[in-house]
Amino acid sequence: MAGLGDLNMANPVFVTYLFYAAVLGLKTLFMSLFTVRHRMGNKVFANPEDAKGLQGKVKFDHPDVERVRRAHLNDLENVLPFLILCPLYLATGPAAATATTLIRVFAAARLLHTVVYLNVVPQPSRALCFMVGMGVTVYMCVQILLATM
Repeated sequence: MAGLGDLNMANPVFVTYLFYAAVLGLKTLFMSLFTVRHRMGNKVFANPEDAKGLQGKVKFDHPDVERVRRAHLNDLENVLPFLILCPLYLATGPAAATATTLIRVFAAARLLHTVVYLNVVPQPSRALCFMVGMGVTVYMCVQILLATM
């Protein structure tokens, strides 16, 4: 029987989770820096003291900045639940191949989602990436619920 005790470096599936959690965590963190880059490059800021100090203006609706901010918000809404729920799913003792595939598919979907979002790739590409990631997370949630019944 699997459990939280299996969440250690001796478990290759957990190591896979740790690797992709770190990749997704870094990607989500770097979205903040990418927002700063767009704010500085376009000289548009959310706070008057930043605008004054950097010879810019206060503006809340610059399209490039807002696109990056929306991509970052989407990461926060999707990556964070995955990072919390995946270890719980792993504690239910899923098949290693299934769990590894789900983790990799989620990470690929989120990375691709960011690429298509920031590069304004036409729909349905972004929606498909979102739905794949959401599907993985929902599947894990259902498996957690089933394991507890």
